[in-house]
Amino acid sequence: MGRVYFYVNHTLRMRLGQVALPNALLLWSPSQATTPAAESQTQYWANLMPLPVDVRFFNSLTRQVEPFEPIEPGLVRMYNCGPTVYDFAHIGNFRTFLFADVLRRFLELIGLRVDQVMNITDVGHMTEDSVADGAGEDKMQAAARRLREDKKAGKLPPGADMVSDPDDPYQIATFYSRAFVEDGLALGLRIASEFHDDPAQSRMPRATDHIPQMQAMIQRLIERGHAYQGTDGAVYYSVESFPDYGKLSGNSLEALRGGAGGRIDQENQAAKRHPADFLLWKPDARHLMKWDSPWGAGYPGWHIECSAMATARLGRETIDIHTGGEDNIFPHHECEIAQSCGASGREYFARFWMHARHLLVEGAKMSKRAGTFFTCRDITEGRATGHPVHPAILRWALIRSHYRTNMDFTFRGLHESAMAVSELRRAATLWIERIGGPQRLAELPPAGLNEPELKQFVEMLADDLNIAGAIGTVFAWLDKPKGDPARKLAILQKIDSVLGVVFPQPVGTPEALAEGPLAAEELQGRLAAVGDARRARDFAQADAIKAQLRDLGYEVMDTPAGTRALFRPTVVNLDQ
Repeated sequence: MGRVYFYVNHTLRMRLGQVALPNALLLWSPSQATTPAAESQTQYWANLMPLPVDVRFFNSLTRQVEPFEPIEPGLVRMYNCGPTVYDFAHIGNFRTFLFADVLRRFLELIGLRVDQVMNITDVGHMTEDSVADGAGEDKMQAAARRLREDKKAGKLPPGADMVSDPDDPYQIATFYSRAFVEDGLALGLRIASEFHDDPAQSRMPRATDHIPQMQAMIQRLIERGHAYQGTDGAVYYSVESFPDYGKLSGNSLEALRGGAGGRIDQENQAAKRHPADFLLWKPDARHLMKWDSPWGAGYPGWHIECSAMATARLGRETIDIHTGGEDNIFPHHECEIAQSCGASGREYFARFWMHARHLLVEGAKMSKRAGTFFTCRDITEGRATGHPVHPAILRWALIRSHYRTNMDFTFRGLHESAMAVSELRRAATLWIERIGGPQRLAELPPAGLNEPELKQFVEMLADDLNIAGAIGTVFAWLDKPKGDPARKLAILQKIDSVLGVVFPQPVGTPEALAEGPLAAEELQGRLAAVGDARRARDFAQADAIKAQLRDLGYEVMDTPAGTRALFRPTVVNLDQ
């Protein structure tokens, strides 16, 4: 067999949005290995095509912006540190999770497949997690105590009656896991749609379903000289065995040794070789959740969970991207690197480490005492704002800032987010009317990434996920009134495949962001009256009715199919 060439046709150029492709690409020659039989030929050749844009991300490991290409052409393996399911997730948690979601959606937009895994921690995460070894109590035990007290006081959160026994950590984990998935689905988190009760099918694996994998990794670390059993019976990772410990966070073993005093009890410290050595397995027959092991019945440390689950579920010892919040850098991610590289012997656990900065509320750290600690449900159900907030508005508020800057979540910003989403949905609704209705959406040919407006959007995101710049290009485009509505809709569909705030799934006319003051029948009656007045050429009467609707908070649009009205949501009273 001779050389194999791929001839680049017009359709492929449009799909990739790369007009500078050569007429033919050399894909295979006799000197190369044969193509993999397990992969379809179409997908194999597609994987070899260059990306349509140069992608650059900031790598926390090297502290610089670097070109990104997946290890395996065409496929990105990405792991995200997920929730510890001992309570409802707050908006700071979701800021980090949605950053990873936008990252995934962007990579998929430019033609890459993304194998994403987000763990669910349901054991081993201690309340004092700012130190590598952990301290305090298991968060699942804390959740059990809290729910037990709430049950006695008759203050169980909605749906928590499914927890018939607050002392059963599995019931607690199931309740809060389902709550997280519900919130994630509402906010457009794609990984949430890949959750499954069957561990073999879920891309959101639970720690308690991977105890054998954790024990196997711990055993391998012991055999390779990276772990040992302390005098207290617990298994610890020896940080002195891994020269790169501290590379991600910038810590040194000397500094960690000097700063250890007072953070962990002296009995625990005496059992270890170095104060910074961290827990891999804790024998504890009294613990709420425990498993048999070669080191005694007990439970795993928090850090080993992610190393074991990422390797097991992504099928590689080195993955492309690992994300989390900046508070995960140390100790959690530093310890993950030591464990994973120590067990595999490889140079990297993840090629890119990407971290979202903290979320503030009205310029300060979230605080229950100050009344600024908000779960997603506090916002969407209106407890924090006085008005229910559509999840699309909250999603926009949490993704609109660059992930490497602190996000200041404010009520004014939430109001601005409502206006932005309303404007996008208004434009989509108008264009849908102009092409003949939502049934025509499925007939639209997909926009190529070489469309100028889409190209600008993609280039911004390719520059270290510059979401603020990308959003700026969208509204600059919306300000241009002329253009083919079918083409505009095709472009907006691609843009919204990343933003996730305009079109419902399956794609159709965007729904109202909030209920208006008029009943549906009355609103339709007034809109019909506008049409009647215009047909009678009584334009003053038509304008008067539309002015009344605007005074009631409606956005009124004249379309070829008639006059339409969308209610502008009020998410917070800014004058209070």
